[in-house]
Amino acid sequence: METAKKRMLTGNKAMAEAIAQEMENDQNVFVLGEDIGKYGGIFGSTQGLMEQFGPERVLDTPISETAFIGAAIGAAAEGMRPIAELMFVDFFGVCMDQIYNHMAKIPYMSGGNVRLPMVLMTAVGGGYSDAAQHSQTLYATFAHMPGMKVVAPSTPYDLKGMMTSAIRDDNPVVFMFHKSLQGLGWMDQLDYAVGHVPEESYTVPLDKANVMREGKDVTIVGIQMMTHFAMEAAERLAKDGIEAEVIDLRSLAPIDKDTILKSVKKTHRLVVVDEDYRSYGMTAEIAAIVSEEALYELEAPIKRLAIPDVPIPYSHVLEEFVLPGPDKIVETVKQMMDEA
Repeated sequence: METAKKRMLTGNKAMAEAIAQEMENDQNVFVLGEDIGKYGGIFGSTQGLMEQFGPERVLDTPISETAFIGAAIGAAAEGMRPIAELMFVDFFGVCMDQIYNHMAKIPYMSGGNVRLPMVLMTAVGGGYSDAAQHSQTLYATFAHMPGMKVVAPSTPYDLKGMMTSAIRDDNPVVFMFHKSLQGLGWMDQLDYAVGHVPEESYTVPLDKANVMREGKDVTIVGIQMMTHFAMEAAERLAKDGIEAEVIDLRSLAPIDKDTILKSVKKTHRLVVVDEDYRSYGMTAEIAAIVSEEALYELEAPIKRLAIPDVPIPYSHVLEEFVLPGPDKIVETVKQMMDEA
């Protein structure tokens, strides 16, 4: 009996399909942002939506992040389900008052009487020489702030399923997608950016990490591109007899402590890999969780790999130097095993 061929999509098409299906199912869902209409989004996340739903539900906006995110907040407060795209996460400073003093706080300050069922999606990540103002991830900046769910999917399957969950959620959700995992033709083509995506609508929870690879010797926790680099590193380590367990964090807030702690209690070692800055970031948060709740399970000090506290360079050589990659992960794990 022949196995049915899996349907493969790029990350951007998986996202756009999730949005289209939710727009078909709920007339209150609409999209707004810069270049998201006719152009289909600079990173393809709204490709084809203008043709399918028209300009009343797919709104190209002026370059005014404060205005259109504020409009989305108002629409959500009145019962609609807007999806606003902040083109690059680096632009958050322009509209941070709307995001954090309004989107994140209105449900709390209204005593729960005003719901804000909206999605703020934004592109993150470097690796393609776009310099310091267009290459950050800033995961921790948003995860640090209470009042918002924050997710960072790593695969086309999760991009679709978590986008569907985010749109249906009655809380504000910050949906961070990695540019290099969109599968766009004008960027380097990565195998990670293509994956199996069912045609039917489905959901992936917004509060669960995913164990991508099981192992017994060391736990490696990654986010988005760093998860894929960790998987590469794990395959190389396996050839040397080191079996790494790889966790795709995927949900930044709330963070899935149970999956991390369960893994560390099995492997007794932890490496955290992040494309955000090292200081005050997700690596520190995960290390603190494990130190507080599983310190005596550890057989070696926790290792953290992240971008050093410098603006991300434009030079490709320098950018590669500051970004964690498979080589650095392999080297760190081997050093950890040798120290044990």
